[in-house]
Amino acid sequence: MSTARQILIRGDRYPGHVQPAELSSSTQDYLKTIWQLGEWSPDKVTTTTLAARMGLAASTVSEALKKLTAQGMVTRPSYGVVELTDEGRSVAVTMVRRHRLLETFLTTKLGYAWDEVHDEAEVLEHAVSEKFLDRIDALLGHPSADPHGDVIPSPSGVIAAPTAVQLVDVLEPVAVDVVRVSDDDPATLRYLAGVGVVPGTRLRVLPDSGSPGMVAVSVVGTAAAVVAAGAHGRVAGGGDGAGDVPAAAPTLADPQSVVSMGVLAAEAVWVTRV
Repeated sequence: MSTARQILIRGDRYPGHVQPAELSSSTQDYLKTIWQLGEWSPDKVTTTTLAARMGLAASTVSEALKKLTAQGMVTRPSYGVVELTDEGRSVAVTMVRRHRLLETFLTTKLGYAWDEVHDEAEVLEHAVSEKFLDRIDALLGHPSADPHGDVIPSPSGVIAAPTAVQLVDVLEPVAVDVVRVSDDDPATLRYLAGVGVVPGTRLRVLPDSGSPGMVAVSVVGTAAAVVAAGAHGRVAGGGDGAGDVPAAAPTLADPQSVVSMGVLAAEAVWVTRV
């Protein structure tokens, strides 16, 4: 059984905190992206990494960070390094919650594939009200994770994320459960969906792929709640969200099929040891 790291972050419903609606969409995006860069990486967030993630020039990002610093949203503890203040983190986590709830809604209720939802959610997250988000949350049965396995923060900002590692770093032959797939690259999502490597899938890492630069696994089985519906999926709603399975890909006809994937694909898959 995997352990979880639980983080309590003061959310947007705490009195005295800046509400996302008081900030521009650009500011919301900066804060959310800074938080996401540090969600699964121990590395410090820098101006360079932030600019690369957002697809902007470093000079543009530097000017924006000056404004965010003046607003009390970020600090610059050392040259090039960016850190969120409590205020900035509160806004960031609120935006992450919006984004992931919207992705789940689009997938489960509107039939979007998991490689399509990111861009739609990027637009909608700036427009919806908290009341609308609450209704979506209730309609979905308070899901605990989005279609890619990323944890959805609670309304108060609690994030209980599994302690996971990238599949590419599992070097010995063991059984692992897929808990998250990075949504950075739609093509990678489509590939992984096609071979059945999705959140809720159990894999066994094989000792040798037979090809340099490849990672070989056997697909032991897929989660029962994953519906065979092409590249689309459904999330099993459930009260407090316990046991939710992110919308993903169809189950495989052969549950013991062997998949040999490239390193980049294996880096996108996060797993816990069984």
